[in-house]
Amino acid sequence: MILFPAIDLKNGEAVRLQQGDMNRATVFNKNPAAQAREFAAQGFEWLHLVDLDGAFAGKPVNAEAVAAILQSVKMPVQLGGGIRDIATVERWLAAGISRVIIGTAAVRDPAFVKEAAKKFPGKVAVGIDARGGKVAVSGWAEETQMQTAELAKLFEGAGVSAIIYTDVERDGMLQGLNLASTIALAEVVSIPVIASGGLASLDDIKKLIEPRARKLAGAIAGRALYDGRLDPKSALELLKKAA
Repeated sequence: MILFPAIDLKNGEAVRLQQGDMNRATVFNKNPAAQAREFAAQGFEWLHLVDLDGAFAGKPVNAEAVAAILQSVKMPVQLGGGIRDIATVERWLAAGISRVIIGTAAVRDPAFVKEAAKKFPGKVAVGIDARGGKVAVSGWAEETQMQTAELAKLFEGAGVSAIIYTDVERDGMLQGLNLASTIALAEVVSIPVIASGGLASLDDIKKLIEPRARKLAGAIAGRALYDGRLDPKSALELLKKAA
């Protein structure tokens, strides 16, 4: 079970949104690279990055901030936001990103995801962002009629390394992870599933190590780390003991 600290990038700064709303952004660190170093010093083994501007633009926007982060830490980094073609996947992997996360394009062009996963084994994940059980795309601004499990099953056997499942309604709201929906998704696919959206406290970490959640590969923490509700040391120690 990996705990991923999140850095969401908007205008080159580390921010957190509420329910995916770009107009409800709180700046937590004007220097994302410094934030990444802090997470590394706290003992995290992976870093989760989102190019929020890129998710809306459909192409990378915060490349400069990402490059600074990659130069600042040695831990592997996964990145999502605005990755819509093979050329972008290649550029990010060449720049040092360990795993790219494809979201909107996974809905609109599943063949692209399969091609990328085949070409770059272990380097491609799918981001499934859901609102009320339906997949949301384009930085969560647009809701589709596709069910989350329906989308996930498209990539069975395609070489996708993970699915990052985000409950948009909980994201940034500190209401706790939607474990029921996340575990239900993990039970219908063989691809490792990572929980995202709403992680609020050590109680959520305790729920992650319960037997029912053992199918999950990890979880992403954002606002709870930034505002001090989740102590990194306690969380990582708990997960280590349960491993």
